[in-house]
Amino acid sequence: MVRIAVLDDWQGIAEAAADWGAVRAKGAEVVIFRDHLGGPEAVVAALQGFDAVVAMRERTRLQADVITKLPGLKLLSFTGARNAAVDVDACTAQGVVVCNTTTTRTSHGTAELTLGLILAAQRRIALGDAEMRAGRFQGNVPLGGEVAGSTLGLVGLGNIGARVARYARAMDMEVIAWSQNLTAERAASVGAVRVEKAELFARADVVSVHLVLSERTRHIVGAAEIGAMKPGALLVNTSRGPHVDTDALLGALEAGRVRAAIDVYDQEPLPAEHPLRRAPGTLLTPHLGYVTAENMPALYASTVENLLAWLDGAPVRVVNAEGLKGA
Repeated sequence: MVRIAVLDDWQGIAEAAADWGAVRAKGAEVVIFRDHLGGPEAVVAALQGFDAVVAMRERTRLQADVITKLPGLKLLSFTGARNAAVDVDACTAQGVVVCNTTTTRTSHGTAELTLGLILAAQRRIALGDAEMRAGRFQGNVPLGGEVAGSTLGLVGLGNIGARVARYARAMDMEVIAWSQNLTAERAASVGAVRVEKAELFARADVVSVHLVLSERTRHIVGAAEIGAMKPGALLVNTSRGPHVDTDALLGALEAGRVRAAIDVYDQEPLPAEHPLRRAPGTLLTPHLGYVTAENMPALYASTVENLLAWLDGAPVRVVNAEGLKGA
């Protein structure tokens, strides 16, 4: 019997989100893991005996130190177009077919969450809710600020960043943007003005990060950038945790220099004892950007299509087809 592992179903929605019965009807066993498996050794131990692994985005690290210790693995299907947590070359070297779900998009959900975090942080919404539930009213809630007339600095202006820019313009915010390859023409096309990196961090009342994670974007928001931000400015990260130097951010938060609204972290799930959970001036959400009632079923439905095609001997959306052919 073919055994399929579905990883990191943290909200317990995978079973109802797609027709796994069609996969089981072909004689396959589907095992859904709700809890995060942990580090490489725990992942290897849990996945012994599985022929296929379904990875939800980048929740579990599947690098060479894991792939090479799973001799029975034949298929690795991940959601989204790319996955920095998966070592595709290691899979190719071992003859493992790698598939993605390029037909699904997550820009709406992440952009909308970014807007929600900006508004919630600027207007102290979470604190206001907590005070109401504690039986109090306005007494412990500092004045919030209006976003109209303020400046939003976007680090990255791809699909998600561009959507956030349009939302911000609709709320009468000034929008400035920077990335390593951004042109003035691209910025202008979505109502933003391209500026240099140093100017963005110095001018913006809100800085929001929207980049693909790579070695050149890791810690692209570091101590220098955070130190250049206006006192009381807000840093928003709904992209990837490693874009921001967490230690530098924690220092600025503890000093009361800046505030932060964060959806993504260096380590996920964020450990219970992590200092970010206790840091002042923060609004934290548990990586909800792409996790919507519209997107998650689409991700799992495309995954089921990948599994059915592979079980039929004709895999689709193969990321490493050329590599496998060469091997």
